[in-house]
Amino acid sequence: MKGSCLFLCLLSMTCCLILMPTAGNKIFHFGPCRVSMSMAEIRSGFNAIKANIQARDPIRTLSILSYPHSLHKVKSSERCCITHQLFTFYVDKVFKHCRTEDSYINRKISSIANSFLSVRRNLEHCHEQNKCVCGQESVGKLKQILVNYEGLNVTSAAMKSLGELDILLDWVEKESRRR
Repeated sequence: MKGSCLFLCLLSMTCCLILMPTAGNKIFHFGPCRVSMSMAEIRSGFNAIKANIQARDPIRTLSILSYPHSLHKVKSSERCCITHQLFTFYVDKVFKHCRTEDSYINRKISSIANSFLSVRRNLEHCHEQNKCVCGQESVGKLKQILVNYEGLNVTSAAMKSLGELDILLDWVEKESRRR
């Protein structure tokens, strides 16, 4: 009897911990999708390495995310899709090629990448439930970002994209408030 009571207590505590939002997480709205993430944690990690990463970018005349209209005026119905595509872009292309000789910088990049992976998983659930509509606008915007990215060598493009992470984070916060 005592054993089963202890087991139920431990099971309920585990369920509560799993279902409890992580401290510092906020809910972000992208069209019909809601995603929990700790923007403060991501920004803190990025701010800790921003100067170092941006100093590694030799090409100051080109931007991957700031190309005219890349992230501007996204329809509400396509915010989930473009956000999902951007987080996938960062997880699949950018973070994989951002390695430095500095283990502190690499740990920060890894931490940011893990946060992005978690957000991407949540956005994939929306996508699987057909809440994430991908229209011509979001597809076109991602194509332009990929053209900018693929115009550089892999390492330079990855470092430049990571150095522009604040552009993406600002956009995510702004778009989430628009509903």
